[in-house]
Amino acid sequence: MKTRIPYPALVLLALILLLANAYVGVYILRTPATPELKVSFLDVGQGDSILIEGPTGIEMLVDGGKDRSAVRELPKVMGPFDRSIDLMVATHPDADHIGGLPDVLSRYQVSTIVESGREGDSSFVDRLNNAVPREKGLVQVLARSGMRIHLGDGAYADVLHPGNNVAKLPDTNDASIVLRVVYGDTEFMLTGDAPSWVEDRLVNEYDEALRSDILKAGHHGSKTSTNAAFLEAVNPDIVVVSAGKNNSYGHPHEDVVTRIFASGAALISTIDRGTITFISDGKEVVQK
Repeated sequence: MKTRIPYPALVLLALILLLANAYVGVYILRTPATPELKVSFLDVGQGDSILIEGPTGIEMLVDGGKDRSAVRELPKVMGPFDRSIDLMVATHPDADHIGGLPDVLSRYQVSTIVESGREGDSSFVDRLNNAVPREKGLVQVLARSGMRIHLGDGAYADVLHPGNNVAKLPDTNDASIVLRVVYGDTEFMLTGDAPSWVEDRLVNEYDEALRSDILKAGHHGSKTSTNAAFLEAVNPDIVVVSAGKNNSYGHPHEDVVTRIFASGAALISTIDRGTITFISDGKEVVQK
């Protein structure tokens, strides 16, 4: 005698198969035939949040904006079923960089958080400091110049700033973690809110070794960052400004825009483009 499967069980089986196929499809989409590095400057308004996905799938989130905007944007670039982030970097304790990180921690399983170690005094700092200990297994690391973060398949992020004098720096922006992300012959320079004096120090120390295809303008395009000497050393093809539409600071400042165009680089902004994604195959960078 043949055994009949009850109708509800058939429906459940069909749903399981459908979800399994969807998962396989998402996995295939996230695993390209040619290894790639993906860097997405998220549209979080007046703030910074950058998702970096290494060639083997390692994900690093640099900052989280001021509110839940990062949580809104992340599924668009990660996919709806991805709920883990390998590394989270809090470049410095300003609201428009760390305000959204507790929401990211509540939604995603994060393995490691990298911080500058600069103390801050705000409700946003308190909220993040309270959220971090609640995450089981979360490893906390202090970023220091000379450190290298491996992102898989030869891709990496070098910490260029800060050094060991974080406690002596008078302003939170002074302690911004500066990262140079490298994959093959392609590079991305991420400077947080680092001011001109930090840029000058980097030029003096690294000079042409700062060369990068893509530069994120310091401090959202503030006139106190992205100076001419730094632009000359980095020599980017494209400068990205992460800022909010009609922001009260006037970012990007007209002086910065003039300096960027004088350097020969193109300028694009999350104000006009929303989330901006670049793909590198290790040989060239293309905007998605």
